[in-house]
Amino acid sequence: MAAPALALSDVLDSFRLEPKGEATFTAGNIDIGGPMVYGGQLLGQLLVAAQAMDPDKVPKTIHTVFAKAGSIDQPLEISCDVMHSGRALGSVTVTATQGERLIARSIVLLSAPEPDFIRHADPAPGLAPPAEGGDVDPREAFDSRVVDDVDVNDPANVAPPRFDVWVRSPGAPDDPATSRALLAFASDGYLIGTAMLPHEGVGQSQAHVSVATAVVGHTLTFHDDFDIRDWLLLAHRSGHAGGGRSHGSAQVFDASGRLVASYVQDAMIRAM
Repeated sequence: MAAPALALSDVLDSFRLEPKGEATFTAGNIDIGGPMVYGGQLLGQLLVAAQAMDPDKVPKTIHTVFAKAGSIDQPLEISCDVMHSGRALGSVTVTATQGERLIARSIVLLSAPEPDFIRHADPAPGLAPPAEGGDVDPREAFDSRVVDDVDVNDPANVAPPRFDVWVRSPGAPDDPATSRALLAFASDGYLIGTAMLPHEGVGQSQAHVSVATAVVGHTLTFHDDFDIRDWLLLAHRSGHAGGGRSHGSAQVFDASGRLVASYVQDAMIRAM
């Protein structure tokens, strides 16, 4: 359904890219229970690589196309091409490969901080953050709480294509760049299940079993700073599914109701 329960240390290790040249890195993979590289891992790694090319700016938007599935058994090579580095804006093309196989490519827009000229934002849905209580293991990458217990895994569950989930990473370091990379990691995993909700007999538990699914395009935009150690509401909506594809979007709000990020995703969903 989502970024699975896994060790925070493993996720953070995947973000520690090893320099191989002036604009090239190698990176490892996280085993989340399947043979393929998890798309959220790639999003976080490509974001970190772009930031390294222009460290005085902050990533604003990352547009990613997932071309082919990567194997967790092979390290990734991540190469960067700086398209522009100006006073206010920068842009970097980042490509992940395994040997001759092109896995994913991102275009990352970076921005220097600027004061508001105008400002507005969509309001939050009015959902209260989870009550504190219970044991939270800071060694786990994510603590997540699904609103209204919506189950995207059960093929018998039928509901509107809306999925709200509170997410945080209590043990993460106090670092805005890590917060962005962890949100990128988490953002990949929910919109396919959201698109399945209105359709009886289809659920995310069937993914890679009787239903072929894959994220093919993902765009994440950061609006404001946030702290991934605190609750964030990921409010997902799927506006269309058909022709073997789905399209969905999400808004990310902090516990005070501030809109801090948005993302859209195109995916493949078809019978095997």
